[in-house]
Amino acid sequence: MRIDIITLFPELLQSPFEVSIIKRARENKSVDIHFHQLRDYSTNNYKQVDDYPYGGGAGMVLKVEPIEKCISQLQSQRAYDAVIYMTPDGEQLTQPLANSLSLFTNIIVLCGHYKGVDQRVRDHLITHEISIGDFVLSGGEMAAAVLCDAIVRLIPGVLGDESSALTDSFQDGLLAPPIYTRPESYKGWKVPEILTSGNTPKIEAWREAMALKHTQTRRPDLLDENSASE
Repeated sequence: MRIDIITLFPELLQSPFEVSIIKRARENKSVDIHFHQLRDYSTNNYKQVDDYPYGGGAGMVLKVEPIEKCISQLQSQRAYDAVIYMTPDGEQLTQPLANSLSLFTNIIVLCGHYKGVDQRVRDHLITHEISIGDFVLSGGEMAAAVLCDAIVRLIPGVLGDESSALTDSFQDGLLAPPIYTRPESYKGWKVPEILTSGNTPKIEAWREAMALKHTQTRRPDLLDENSASE
């Protein structure tokens, strides 16, 4: 997979992509990530990429011209499966959405800033609008990092044990059950006996029951969504 990220602040993104799972994914060529400085596509002598909104109002808006030039140049080099704009009013990022995006080959991610982007960008250039939650950040860079992490870890060969991602929360519409590791007892706090029994069928049944209980307690809305989709 190749991911091209358009941003005013590439330095905000470089660090998260140079450690842990994404670093390994880049090193083993599972993913190729490139950052594009939006100001490089400005025709203004001052490299200006924003302007005041028509009709007045507070804040600045990213201009359509440099964004279109950057996206067009990238699309002239290869076909893209998605051009994603990170925005608070986009589709909520969910595990099923991350699953589907992980199947793509080439993705462009546009990071907004200030009050956002000229609506013509969204109307004519963007294929997917995605939000990571009902809150506003200073820019789309951190949201883009979250999106990329959610996608990249699902690419075959990225995780040491590929089955690990299949047991994550939300993969089956439920939260993950509690997990434990050594020591078996610490300050009198013991691991549930079933997990040390070696009885795989009973362990799996326990995990399923605990996942359901955990979801009922913390996210009953997920159970409502599952019922509605059946």
